[in-house]
Amino acid sequence: MTPRWTLKKFILISIASIFAFGLIIAVGTYAYIVPGLPSIETLKDVKLQVPLRVYTRNGKLIAEFGEKKRAPVRIDDVPEKLIQAILAAEDDRFYVHPGVDYQGILRAGFKLIRTGEKSQGGSTITMQVARNFFLSREKTYFRKLNEIFLSFKIENELSKDEILELYINKMYMGKRAYGVSAAAQIYYGKKTEELTIAQLAMLAGLYKAPSAYNPIVNPERALIRRNYVLGRMHKLEFIDDEQFDTAMEEEVTAELHAQSVEVDAPYIAEMARAEAIELYGNEVYTTGYKIFTTIDTQMQIAANNSLRKALLAYDLRHGYRGPEQHIDLPDVEAMEDLEETEVWRESLEGFKKRGNLYPALVIATQDQSIVVYIKETRNIIPIYWPGLKWAKPFIDENRSGIPPSVAADIVKTGDIVLVQKMKTKNSNDDQWRLSQVPVVEGALVSLNPENGAINALVGGFDYNRSKFNRVTQAKRQPGSNFKPFVYSGALEHGFTPATLVNDAPVVFDDPGLEDEWRPENYSGKFFGPTRLRQGLIKSRNLISIRLLRAIGIRTALRHVSRFGFNTQHLPKDLSLALGSGSITPIELATGYAVFANGGYRVQPYLIQRIEDRDEEILMQTYPATVCRQCEDTLLAEADKQSLSELNEEMTFYVDETEGPLPFAVPDKIAERAITPQNNYLMTSMMQDVIRLGTGRRARQLGRGDIAGKTGTTNDQLDAWFSGFNPNIVTTTWVGFDRPHPLGNRETGSRAALPMWIDFMRSALANYKEKSFEQPEGLVTVRIDPETGLLATSNNRKAIFETFRIANVPKRQADSTLVNIDTDTTTSGEDNNDTDVDEQLF
Repeated sequence: MTPRWTLKKFILISIASIFAFGLIIAVGTYAYIVPGLPSIETLKDVKLQVPLRVYTRNGKLIAEFGEKKRAPVRIDDVPEKLIQAILAAEDDRFYVHPGVDYQGILRAGFKLIRTGEKSQGGSTITMQVARNFFLSREKTYFRKLNEIFLSFKIENELSKDEILELYINKMYMGKRAYGVSAAAQIYYGKKTEELTIAQLAMLAGLYKAPSAYNPIVNPERALIRRNYVLGRMHKLEFIDDEQFDTAMEEEVTAELHAQSVEVDAPYIAEMARAEAIELYGNEVYTTGYKIFTTIDTQMQIAANNSLRKALLAYDLRHGYRGPEQHIDLPDVEAMEDLEETEVWRESLEGFKKRGNLYPALVIATQDQSIVVYIKETRNIIPIYWPGLKWAKPFIDENRSGIPPSVAADIVKTGDIVLVQKMKTKNSNDDQWRLSQVPVVEGALVSLNPENGAINALVGGFDYNRSKFNRVTQAKRQPGSNFKPFVYSGALEHGFTPATLVNDAPVVFDDPGLEDEWRPENYSGKFFGPTRLRQGLIKSRNLISIRLLRAIGIRTALRHVSRFGFNTQHLPKDLSLALGSGSITPIELATGYAVFANGGYRVQPYLIQRIEDRDEEILMQTYPATVCRQCEDTLLAEADKQSLSELNEEMTFYVDETEGPLPFAVPDKIAERAITPQNNYLMTSMMQDVIRLGTGRRARQLGRGDIAGKTGTTNDQLDAWFSGFNPNIVTTTWVGFDRPHPLGNRETGSRAALPMWIDFMRSALANYKEKSFEQPEGLVTVRIDPETGLLATSNNRKAIFETFRIANVPKRQADSTLVNIDTDTTTSGEDNNDTDVDEQLF
C-alpha cells in the first residue's frame, strides 16, 4: 500500500470519525435538550401582561393601571412599513429561514474565532421570541443550544405571522412600553398607522437595545440607529430613493407622552380601580381587564369645567395670594429681544399643570400688561389688564387689599405664576388670565335618577394635589339642603304646602342639646305666620325647626331613612331640621334622586360591566330601576309598597302572561320611598325655590322642569346646591377641607349654585323639557295666601295651591286663627296627635 493511499485512507477515516462523533454529539444533545424544552402550546394561548383600563360608557379611555404599558395588536393591523423596518433591522431573512439563520451563525462564529468574544449575532426573530418567552438572557453556549432547538420547535408549530405578532407585542421598547403600539403612544403620542417612515424606523431600532438607542435618553445614538435602519430598508428596496432622502432629513421628534387618556376623570378611575381590586385582587393589573363605567363623556367634561370655574370664581372674589416662586432674570431692553432660553425652561422644571392652570414665568412687565413664557406650549404670550385687574391682595376671607392700578402692583419679572386660558364671546382668539390654585375645594356628582348610574363625578380641583374624593369621603353638614326631607316627612303626616307655621323667635330647651338653643334665620329677621311652601322657598330656619318639633324627631328619622340616609349619622335632636348631620355629597344626590324619579329609591353605582381581554363579560351590574308600569300593573292597593313582594309578583306575572309585556321589566325593581302625591308636592315646592327663592339664579337656564334647594351651614362653612329634572339629579358642594368660613355672603346660592347651573346647562342640552306629571289624588284650589284657607270669591290676592284630596282646607278664610304655639319655649318631644288643618304652628 502506497503512502499516498495510506494518507487518503487516514483522512477519510478521520472525516468519518468526526462526522460520526458530531452526529453522536448532536443526537445526544438533541436527546438531552429537546425533552426538556417547554411546550409551544403556551405560545398559542399566551397571555401577555396587559394593564387594567377604565372607560366611560361611551368607550373613551379614562385611565390605565399597570407597570407594563402594552396594547396588543394583530399582525394584520400592523402597518406594512413597520413590519419592513423591523425585518430590515433585525432579520431580513425571517420569511426564508427555518428559525435559525445559518448565515448569521457563521458570521457570529467567524467573530468568535477572530476576536475570542461571544456575541448575540445570528439571533433571528424566532430565536428572540424563544429567549424572551422561555429563556434567560445569559450568554452561554448551552443557553444558545436551547435557543436554537426551541426556535426549530416554534417554527414547526407556529406560522411566521404568528411568531412575528408575538415578537411585535412582547418585546420591551423602553419607558415601560412593551410592544410597538405602546411605544408609538409613549414616544409620539400617536397610533402606529399615524407615524412617518422615520418614526417607524426609530421604533424598529429600539429592539436591539431599548436603553442605548432610546430617542429621549440618547437622541444622538438613537438617530444613528434610526439612520442605519433606514439604510437597510433602502438597500432591501422597502423604500425608494425619495422616501429614504425625506426620512433621513427628518429631525428626531420623539417626546415622552402620557397615556392616551381621552377623558379627565381621575377620581372615577380610582373608584373603579378599587372596586376591581376588591373583586379580583392584584391580577387586574396584568390581565387586560376593561372596566366600562356609567360615566357619560360629555357630562364628565362639563363637570370638570364647571367645578374648576366655580372654585376659580370664588378665588377671584377674595384676592390674589401672590406668585408661586421668584427667580432672578435679566431685564429685557426691548420686547423684540424676547426669545426662549434654557433659563426659562429650567426655571419651570419642577412646576406642572394644575387642573386647567398652566405654570408660567413672567419675563416682562408693562404698564397694565405682562408677558409670560409657558413651558407646556413653549409660547410667549401677553396678559392684558382684563386678565390682571382682579388681583387685589388677599387679606382674609372677608377682606382684600387695594385694587391694583398697574401690573407692577401684582407681579414682577422673574415671578413664577399660574395662568388660565379664557374663551371670549366676541373673538376666536384665546385670552389669558392670571390665576392661582384655589385653596377652597369642591365636589360635583350627577346621577341618573331612574337607576342610580353615576353620570359624572369630580372629587376636587386637582387629583394630583389631593386624592381625597370629596364626593364619597367628605362627610359635611348639608345645612338647608337637608330641609326638603324634613318637609316631606311633614307632608306625610298631614301638613300641606299651605299650612301656616309661625316664623317667630323661639327658645328650645331640648334634652338632646347641651344648652338652651336660640335658632335664627340667615337674615336675622322673623316674618310671622308663613305658609310651608313659602318657608321652603325662602329657606326659613325657624319654620323647619317647628315642623320637626310638630311631627317628632323619631318620626322624621324614620321618614328620611326612606331616602337612603343612615340615621346613625344624623342627630337625634331638633338641629336635624337645619341639616346638622354628617352627609357626603353622593348621599345627598341619592336622596334627591327620589324626588327626581317620582318617589323611588335607587342606589348609586359606577361600573356597568367588566370584560376580559377577549371581551367576555366577567361582571355586569343590574341596578334596581324605576318601573312605573310594573307598579301600576301589579299594585292595586295604594299602601302596598314591598319591594320583595313587588319583585315576586312581577316574576309571576311575566311567567304566567302569554305574549310580551307592553313595557320592559328591569331585573330589579326600585322600591317606592314616598307616595306619588308627596313627591309631586315636594317637587313643586322646590320648583318654586328656583322660580322665586334662593335658587332663582338657575332661571337663566330657561327651563320649567328644574327644581332644587340651596344649602348653607353656620358661619358659611359649607355651601350646597342639589337640584334635578326628571332625567338628571346633581349635587354640588363648596368648602374648605378643614372647616373654615367661606366668607360673608358665600352662601349656597352664590358659591355652589353657579357650578350646578354651568353643569346642568351642558347636561340638559340634549334633553327636551319634560314636566313633572301630577298623579291622581291631588286637587288644585284657590286659597288665601295669608291664612292658607280657601279663598272667597272676591279675594283678589288669592293664589292656587295643590292639596291631597283629604287635606283640602275645610272652610274659607276669616279673621279667626287658632294659634296652638303660644309659648316661646317648647319641647322637642314627639307630638303626632295634632289636627293640622286650620292650625298655626
